[in-house]
Amino acid sequence: MLGAGKSTSYLIDYFLEKSTSENLRLTIGDLHPENIAKAVSGHPNCSVVSLDIFKDDQRKTAIKDADIVVSMLPARFHSKVAEDCIAYEKHLVTASYIGDDIRKLDAEAKAKGLVFMNEIGLDPGIDHMSAMEVIDRIRDRGGKMLLFESFTGGLVAPESDDNLWNYKFTWNPRNVVVAGQGGAAKFIQEGSYKYIPYHKLFRRTEFLEIEGYGQFEAYANRDSLWYREAYGLEDVLTLYRGTMRRIGFSKAWNMFVQLGMTDDTYTIENSAGMSYREFINLFLPYSPTDSVELKLRHYLKIDQDDIMWGKLLELNIFDADKTIRIQKATPAQALQEILQASWTLKSDEKDMVVMYHKFGYELDGVKKQVDANMVVLGETATHTAMAKTVGLPVAIATLQILNKKITTPGVQIPISKEVYAPILEELKSYGIAFNEFQVPYLGYNPDSIAS
Repeated sequence: MLGAGKSTSYLIDYFLEKSTSENLRLTIGDLHPENIAKAVSGHPNCSVVSLDIFKDDQRKTAIKDADIVVSMLPARFHSKVAEDCIAYEKHLVTASYIGDDIRKLDAEAKAKGLVFMNEIGLDPGIDHMSAMEVIDRIRDRGGKMLLFESFTGGLVAPESDDNLWNYKFTWNPRNVVVAGQGGAAKFIQEGSYKYIPYHKLFRRTEFLEIEGYGQFEAYANRDSLWYREAYGLEDVLTLYRGTMRRIGFSKAWNMFVQLGMTDDTYTIENSAGMSYREFINLFLPYSPTDSVELKLRHYLKIDQDDIMWGKLLELNIFDADKTIRIQKATPAQALQEILQASWTLKSDEKDMVVMYHKFGYELDGVKKQVDANMVVLGETATHTAMAKTVGLPVAIATLQILNKKITTPGVQIPISKEVYAPILEELKSYGIAFNEFQVPYLGYNPDSIAS
C-alpha cells in the first residue's frame, strides 16, 4: 500500500483484521512513516517503510516484492506506479479517476492478465457500483432508462454542525476550494445539452431532501456526459451529476468566486506574513476613506444584517493579526489556509457522507422513478465516514482480486456485476447501504433549479 493519508484508516484496519484468516502480509510505504499509528506499525502482519515515490529504486523494490499494489497517493502520482506494475506484472487498485496515462496501459494489462481497478472509492466508486446495480436491474426487467441524476457530499455530521456554513473539511481541502474550475459544467436535461460557466456554477443548484437529515442542495459537477458511455446511457434524456452541500452554502461560496479568491492560476507577491485583512483587501477597489468591510459589502451588495455577512465574519477574514504563512501563495492556497483555521474537524467531531441517486425509466409504456439515498456517519476525526466509504471498497476489491473472484483483466472501473455485486453486499455489513423509494416520475423539474 502506497500512501497512508486521511482516507486510509478503515482500509488499513480491514487488511489487518483479515490478515490472519486470509494469510495477508501488508507493507505500507509512506513518505512520513513516523505518523502511522503504533497499533498499525507494530502489528505482526504489517511492515511500515519510508518510501519516496520519486526515488525509483525504493518504489520499484516495494512493487516488485508485492502481489498486489494499492495506491492511495494523489492521482497525479499513479502513472509511475502503474508503469512499474506493468513491468513487474502486479495487479493495481486505486480510488482515483482514470487518467489518460493509466488508460493507455489497458492493452498491456490485458495481455499480462492484470486487473487495474480504478475509481473504487466513494465518488468515484460507490456511486458507480450502486448506480449500475439499479440500472442493470431496470434493464433486466425490460425497462428503458430515461433519467439518471447522482449527487454526493462530504459534510459535517449534524451533532458537529456548529457554524453558519454548515460545513467542515472532511477530505482534501484543496479539492473543495478549486472545485468546478477548468471549464464549464456540462450535462443533459430532457434531451438538451446544458452548460454552466464557473462564475455561475454556485447559483444553479438543485434541492434534495433526505428523511431524517433535512434539506440539501447540489451544484453541477464539471462533466456529467462522460458517464453516458460508461453506464451505457447514450440515449438517456437527462444525465446530471452534482456535489451536495447544506442549503445556503453555494450562495455563500459564490462570494469568494466573485471576488476571485478561488483563483489558482497566479501567485501573490509577499503573501507570507500578509494578514487576512490585507488578503481580502487585494480584491477590492482602492478607497482613501472606506474600510475593508464597507468596500466588501458594497462590492458584493451585502446588507449588514444579511446572513452572508455573518458567514464572512465567522471566518475571521477581516482579522489584522492572523496571517498567511505560505510563500507566494495563489489566492486559492491563501483562502484554503484561512478556511482550514475554521473548518478543520476537532478530535471529538464527526463527519457525514451523503449520496443520492434518481433513476427515471419506462417500463411497459409507463414512466417510473426510483430514488435511492445513503447516509454514513463518522466515528471520530480519524475514523471518518469519508475514510470508511473511500477505504472499504478499495480494501474489499483488493481482497477479491487476490482471491481470484475478480479476474477480468485490464484498466477498468467497477461497473460490471462481477465487481459490484460482492462489494456492495459486503459493504452492507459495515452499514454502507442504500434506501430505495418508488416515487412519481418527475423528469426535469425547472422549479428545482435556482436561477
